[in-house]
Amino acid sequence: QVQLVESGGGLVQAGGSLRLSCTASGRTFSAYSLGWFRQAPGKEREFVAAITWSGTWSGPITYYADSVKGRFTISRDNAKNTVYLQMNSVKPEDTAAYYCAASRGGVFKIGDYAYWGQGTQVTVSS
Repeated sequence: QVQLVESGGGLVQAGGSLRLSCTASGRTFSAYSLGWFRQAPGKEREFVAAITWSGTWSGPITYYADSVKGRFTISRDNAKNTVYLQMNSVKPEDTAAYYCAASRGGVFKIGDYAYWGQGTQVTVSS
């Protein structure tokens, strides 16, 4: 069982930056791939970014949605059981509830993830 708690959301002006954090319970954090998804009002939840588990020979691999590539950075600190989403050059269309999730399999689909946080709201003003 993994419990995830997001923090760091808030109101930010367009062009600004925000860092989201997601802290997990449990001793097997490094064995999970972690993802960030977002859901805007009236829209479906969508993939934002993911970072694979730390056991590969080359280290974790990161993936991004085209809409955030070059602006957002996902990272993880296994010693702190935390995954981060650094959001730079934010746009009004980034406004959404952001959710972190943990997976033992794939990373792109909602169904890949067994554990979810409660979400944190990000609002970008123009």
